[in-house]
Amino acid sequence: MICNTCRRAAMRSTRAPLRTLLRIPTTITRLPTTTPTAPLRLLSTSIPRFSAAAQEEPDLPSMSPAEAAIAEILSEKLSPTELLVQDVSGGCGSMYAIDITSPAFKGQTILKQQRMVNAALGDLVKSWHGVQIRTKVA
Repeated sequence: MICNTCRRAAMRSTRAPLRTLLRIPTTITRLPTTTPTAPLRLLSTSIPRFSAAAQEEPDLPSMSPAEAAIAEILSEKLSPTELLVQDVSGGCGSMYAIDITSPAFKGQTILKQQRMVNAALGDLVKSWHGVQIRTKVA
């Protein structure tokens, strides 16, 4: 407990004027506002809009030679309908992410599907730091 005299002395020594703590600007600057010169017609139905990009084939990510070699091995052994191999280690080839969809996975548990991918890759996986395998049934 602090006595009243000590409390008043402590308050006088720590109290600073509010004006010195707050820095209030002396001038106020207003930024000019701009308005669009033409009204936007975003919801208009009078003009048909078509996308030419929708008719083009989507760009597939290009694979490095190591990714292509892994994809080739998996294509030969599991005949996937979809396959994506990505080097997720930053380019050093120590970790890969594999997304694969194959009819060979039908009736298999996820664990067995992943074991099938590991078996298809064989000893190649042993030289990697890690692998992410996502499987789907075609």
